[in-house]
Amino acid sequence: MKIAVVGATGLVGSEILKVLEERNFPVTELLAVASERSVGKEVTFKGKQVKVIGFEDAIKAKPAIAIFSAGGGTSLALAPRFAEAGITVVDNSSAWRMDATKKLVVPEINAHTLTKEDKIIANPNCSTIQMVVVLNPLHHKYQIKRVVVSTYQSVTGTGKAAVDQLYAERKGDHSVEKVYPHPIDLNVLPHIDVFLDNGYTKEEMKMTNETKKIMGDDSIAVTATTVRIPTIGGHSEAVNIEFENEFDLAEVRAILEQTEGVIVQDDPKNFVYPMPLTAHGKDETFVGRIRRDESQPKTLNLWIVADNLRKGAATNAVQISEYLAKHDLVEVPAEV
Repeated sequence: MKIAVVGATGLVGSEILKVLEERNFPVTELLAVASERSVGKEVTFKGKQVKVIGFEDAIKAKPAIAIFSAGGGTSLALAPRFAEAGITVVDNSSAWRMDATKKLVVPEINAHTLTKEDKIIANPNCSTIQMVVVLNPLHHKYQIKRVVVSTYQSVTGTGKAAVDQLYAERKGDHSVEKVYPHPIDLNVLPHIDVFLDNGYTKEEMKMTNETKKIMGDDSIAVTATTVRIPTIGGHSEAVNIEFENEFDLAEVRAILEQTEGVIVQDDPKNFVYPMPLTAHGKDETFVGRIRRDESQPKTLNLWIVADNLRKGAATNAVQISEYLAKHDLVEVPAEV
């Protein structure tokens, strides 16, 4: 089928192209789409150069699926126009995530809710995706009461300019454009996205609200502190989970080992635990440091790591597209 990648020249867009190729998605024609300033540039897909086209030309070309990774403003303005043309949109931005009329999808958890009528499908926040993939099977077994999460997030979550800032600072070059309000190299910023009136950041509230929506349970209490650190391989999370029911540690490990898309790395005696360095470039979510919280009953501590550009964005969006294609949930719009 014909596929459009909107925002094809960005960090996530480039990763989407890579994932489509690696997973051998049935692309008959790839449309690389970006803003006017990028039109005419070229991106590489399956060893061939593909010229970037503008939004209007992409709609006229009538792809079956358009994977958006071009920011919330672009998604709000253009996703409805693609949808009206019969194109199914999988959107990576935060624009549609909490819209009650749109599905927020992690395929391993709730892809079964998708229908042909879902023309705009939201891809969750990167830090939420990796957490819920691990939480969901444990929730089914033990019923989660409360989650306390602290994140350690890669600069790649901010974009290419943030990566440039990190490497420039590492070389002692402070002339580069600043994405963050403070230096990021050799520093930690407890500040991701904008601050809200309640004292939390938008990223922290995304984790709270999106977790409930994806898992279909508003009774799960979630509180988050999200932190930017000077790494590029992926996001890490220290997650404390209080259950309604008692659990067995061996059973927790067994459940996670059998969970699709999850790899358990938990052998601390041999220094085996998830790290951004080893998660980089991989599609799975890695979990380790599995231990009981000894300060209160029915509570578990975990360490979760995933490549935020892969499972946290590109891979999840492509997996949604794979599900749509496999279950005949997309129409191939007629050419105009």
